[in-house]
Amino acid sequence: MERQVTTEKPKNRYDRLEWAGAFGDLGTLIPFAVAYISIVKVPPFGLLFMFGLSLIVAGIYYRTPIPIQPMKAIGAAAIAGGVSPSVLYGAGLTTGLFWLVAGLSGALKPISKLATKPVVRGIMLGLGLTFMTDGLKRMRTMPLLAGFALIVTWALISNPKIPAMFMLLIIGMVAALVMDPGLFAQFAAVKPSFRMPEFALGMISWNDVVTGTLLFTIPQIPLTLGNAVIAITAENNHLFPDRSVTEKKIAISQGIMNLVSPVLGGIPMCHGAGGMAGHVRFGAKTGGSLVILGVILVVKALFFSDSVALFFTVFPEAVLGVILFFAGSELALTVRDIGDKKPDVYVMVIVAGFAMWNMGAAFLVGVMLDICLRRGWLKI
Repeated sequence: MERQVTTEKPKNRYDRLEWAGAFGDLGTLIPFAVAYISIVKVPPFGLLFMFGLSLIVAGIYYRTPIPIQPMKAIGAAAIAGGVSPSVLYGAGLTTGLFWLVAGLSGALKPISKLATKPVVRGIMLGLGLTFMTDGLKRMRTMPLLAGFALIVTWALISNPKIPAMFMLLIIGMVAALVMDPGLFAQFAAVKPSFRMPEFALGMISWNDVVTGTLLFTIPQIPLTLGNAVIAITAENNHLFPDRSVTEKKIAISQGIMNLVSPVLGGIPMCHGAGGMAGHVRFGAKTGGSLVILGVILVVKALFFSDSVALFFTVFPEAVLGVILFFAGSELALTVRDIGDKKPDVYVMVIVAGFAMWNMGAAFLVGVMLDICLRRGWLKI
């Protein structure tokens, strides 16, 4: 009688590489967090607390660096549109409901079958190039600082003893203090002040829910489907086949996360493929990196939420750009297994181009192009 072999998921680690990898997605988190707090006037406590709590739960559950990120389409529209936080919370509730129903109903199964390797790799390539382009734009704000940070990162990127991210954080802090010596006094004046979580549901009206759904939830769906469901599933299973996930599990996870987040004043969040690339590029191999970052954000929320904007000024745009650039390059490199069949490479490149504009359009174009090529309706 054969003995059944069961393999357990590797345990989370909390070594220096996981600590370094924990900060690999700051290039996405910090700009959105600052904009939400300063422009949309989202209370810092709710944003940080729910973001941190979601990271901790994801890290413990998945045991891979599956990231938690702000939903980009919702974030960009909210920041540009000058809406109130309550509309954002309403969008979070309907976003959570949509993805929970989509995951539980099995509606994602037929859609995921359409996501062939060329389509998925194209989305990942496009997203990676978008991150790199955004990173270069940020680096242009301070070219000398960015150039120095790039050289240091390349020199240490594979060094297990001195993680590159730690040096980037030091470079960013030193540069910020040199450019603005007044930060010394501001940091010295920071004192911990404990705050309890506050419920935000009482702020949300039916009009907020309707407005949030029309302005934010519906436009975000195609982007989330391509980047935060299909691409992140493929990326996780490519990097960590021993800890594989499904589109259904990811959708349900995002659904629960966004139904809970607005309750305590959190923003709409998702699992973005670019974030995982950033965590992995700087050393993360388990969910320990997420737990580390999550605990830091929860502590900041509970004790330092009143001064969080000051903490974020430590990271100059140029240094954030370097982090984004390397995260994008890591994500783009996942396409190297596409093979040498011309139709597959062609679909991937076309999808990548569209993905740099709109993730939902990229998915639709890629599926149609892939079907036409496979059935011989189109020749290249």
